[in-house]
Amino acid sequence: MARVFLVVMDSVGCGGAVDAARFFNDDLPDTGANTVAHIAQACAKGLAEEGRSGPLTVPHLDALGLGAAVRLASGDETPGLDAKPTGFWGAASEQSPGKDTPSGHWELAGLPVPWDWGYFPKGAPCFPDELVAKVCELAGTDAILGNCHASGTVIISELGAAHVKSGAPICYTSADSVFQIAAHEEHFGLERLIDLCRDLAPILHEMKIGRVIARPFVGNAEEGFTRTTNRRDFAIAPPAPILTNWVQDAGGAVLGVGKIGDIFTMAGIDSCTKGSDAKLMQDLHGLAETAPDGSLIFANFVEFDSLYGHRRDVAGYARALEWFDREIGAFIAKMREDDLLILTADHGNDPSWPGTDHTRERVPVLCAGVGSGEAGLIDFVDVAATAASHLGVTPPRGRSFL
Repeated sequence: MARVFLVVMDSVGCGGAVDAARFFNDDLPDTGANTVAHIAQACAKGLAEEGRSGPLTVPHLDALGLGAAVRLASGDETPGLDAKPTGFWGAASEQSPGKDTPSGHWELAGLPVPWDWGYFPKGAPCFPDELVAKVCELAGTDAILGNCHASGTVIISELGAAHVKSGAPICYTSADSVFQIAAHEEHFGLERLIDLCRDLAPILHEMKIGRVIARPFVGNAEEGFTRTTNRRDFAIAPPAPILTNWVQDAGGAVLGVGKIGDIFTMAGIDSCTKGSDAKLMQDLHGLAETAPDGSLIFANFVEFDSLYGHRRDVAGYARALEWFDREIGAFIAKMREDDLLILTADHGNDPSWPGTDHTRERVPVLCAGVGSGEAGLIDFVDVAATAASHLGVTPPRGRSFL
């Protein structure tokens, strides 16, 4: 009996979004952003040599159709990605008015976002006084730190010592619909941070802020501060059934890998594992052996985005892609006869682009287990419809591209 492995390579976009001019990094529109193509071009020019060398080397992804998907989506050159695809491939466009995690994942799961997200204005302070007062009340502090748009790694470097000294949580946002709180795991307390974010989430959700994120960190001023893998996302629950519900309601098991459980508030998900991408890859390999027939395994690998895209680290992103390629090649070798693997992304995060925010892009859709062929340009919701159809479940939205 069939199984589906739906794997999101977080932020691995392929350019070409027709509405990219409506989305911005600071004052620059995302027109022309292309995560994969620009990484491949930088590698070919010898501009991504830290920890690796030479052209981008991802033979398994390219054989599935990665280079072809980038060229279809955008027309951009993809040096080093010139394989004739042996997988089933295409490129998908998002309809939801966002370039963030919930928008992309909800639509990949069959539900375009039915409203406009709320956002916080740029400038400092950026949060309403009543929200700041509520954070202080729940945290038991007299003040917060931050109160601005910021990079998470930069703001803990700048304010980590002041946080440890004062106990005030570091609150910040980005171009996404998000409210983030960073706090030291030992000085502030991990459970205290998670409880604070959980208690604040309903208030932020009423404002149509998509996620409240706990961002724990460790370290000290002398040696530096480092974020840990104990991040927790408290997202708005999808307002209608999604792919996970479709499969679960039909009697199939739904197993999450990574932040999938947080993104969907465990809607339709039986269990979920968390950890670093290296640990999650071990989990995915294990599920190739143990996941029951008829199951949906829905995975997210976030470190492309969190460690390299936002930090505009082209070489690091290239290393991560090459690591993922080696691992996914080994995973494909473990697949059963009726399994379907769908590799895709939720948005872009071009590490060569100005700014630090996500970039509006089409995303590749690469399939193993169903022979070769071209899906062409499709919609995000068609990914959900294809996964459901492979499991014998009739999708209420979208169309199967197989």
